[in-house]
Amino acid sequence: MMLDSPDAKAGPGAERAPRDAELLNAQLLGLLERRRSVTPLRLAEPGPSADEIARLLTIAMRVPDHGALEPWRIILVQGSTREELGGRLANAFLEANAPREPAAADLAVRKIKAVFAAAPLVVIVVSCADAAARIPEWEQVLSAGAVCMNLMTAASALGYGATWLSGWASYDPAALRLLSVRPGEKVAGIIPIGTIVERPQERARPSLEKRVTTWGAA
Repeated sequence: MMLDSPDAKAGPGAERAPRDAELLNAQLLGLLERRRSVTPLRLAEPGPSADEIARLLTIAMRVPDHGALEPWRIILVQGSTREELGGRLANAFLEANAPREPAAADLAVRKIKAVFAAAPLVVIVVSCADAAARIPEWEQVLSAGAVCMNLMTAASALGYGATWLSGWASYDPAALRLLSVRPGEKVAGIIPIGTIVERPQERARPSLEKRVTTWGAA
């Protein structure tokens, strides 16, 4: 009796698997090459489903995390609470910036409200870096930034638009209290996610020649 060789057992599917993997890799690279931010005013309903949100957040937290400290947490803003939070932030801005020119203040207020009203889901990534931990604080902060970028990429892969924002609400003490950001924490990113209603045009990208050097090269 002839024993089956590994090649004989492989069958037609064994040849297909590498080709499928190559196709998936090519699609992933293409997604990364095309990904770009989409402002909140270009986003609308529908947003991610509950299952999609769970998947997005699971991917978002799958990041390099030196020491497994999990130096970040996530706040979700959905449904009617978006307009409520946007309105409360707008009021806090006006209270803190009363001396500003009315036209400038009005524009800022409209931008603040738009961040939370336009997109059906807003994800706030909070950096919880521990300065007393054995892992350098800077590395913990970078890990929170990686959560933001993973979330952006995952949203794009699911067909949604997203953008990574900061602005006044990420730094003002009154705004941070409204966002439920605790003392010692920082906002790593405010990320609206939704269906793209208008795709932005491509913009100029960094030049490899200008931004990349080789150590030791003459």
